[in-house]
Amino acid sequence: MTINCKGQLVDFIEPKVMGILNLTPDSFYDGGKYKDEKSVLNQIDVMQNDGATFIDIGGYSSRPGATDISIDEELHRVIPIIELVLKHHPKLLISVDTFRSQVAKKAVAAGAAMVNDISGGDLDSSMYSTIAELQVPYILMHMRGNPQNMAQKTSYDDLIRDIFFELSKKIEHTVKHKINDVIIDPGFGFAKTAEQNFCLLKNLSFFSNLDKPLLVGLSRKSMLWKTLKISAKEALNATTSANTIALLNGANILRVHDVKEAHECIKIVTQLKNAEC
Repeated sequence: MTINCKGQLVDFIEPKVMGILNLTPDSFYDGGKYKDEKSVLNQIDVMQNDGATFIDIGGYSSRPGATDISIDEELHRVIPIIELVLKHHPKLLISVDTFRSQVAKKAVAAGAAMVNDISGGDLDSSMYSTIAELQVPYILMHMRGNPQNMAQKTSYDDLIRDIFFELSKKIEHTVKHKINDVIIDPGFGFAKTAEQNFCLLKNLSFFSNLDKPLLVGLSRKSMLWKTLKISAKEALNATTSANTIALLNGANILRVHDVKEAHECIKIVTQLKNAEC
């Protein structure tokens, strides 16, 4: 499997790392951490040097119960940073984390290489047509509702099959819109309880049947630190454990706060899979 990012073919012979750059004041782990150009560029340097293939830049907090913000505010947070980063790293592959087609369009015009939509098109009816027009890779995530009410939408008849069915129906829409490169994210923590998240991780390999690259975002999530009765800041080891399980079950992209550790995890799992014995 490959995706075309700004004319560059990215393959998944070996899984890739997507580093997270949150530009929100209220994200669950690193909210408000990157407030100026220096801190942003320093973090970009660290993630790039540590092995990130993609950098995911977002200006809208999607944690449960997060405050809704306007499109103008999201644009104000995101677009100048995309331009700043690409001025210093013109070949960097930036993903914009947004469910709004207007933000997606302006971010790609500013140089973003792909769009990461937590709603999989549910929160903006123009998203599919916009992605088709832009012809950039599209990360299609599973979620029900929105960040403000998703915690109340965790009722499933059959968790894995329901998520699979809902994703497959959305893939059909991308085919109709002639979107070429689609990446699937099953949406850990989005309209799912902690127990459901672990069930999803246990059965992650089932989603290989969708025949799309598979992205997982487990980094420092509450399913990990609440289980261990620690804080998100203490959850790096738990994240590495969960990422290892995800890789063994077919994950192609790890979306993480800690790139170095994720890249090392990939190296170890790749060595394991390639061991001749």
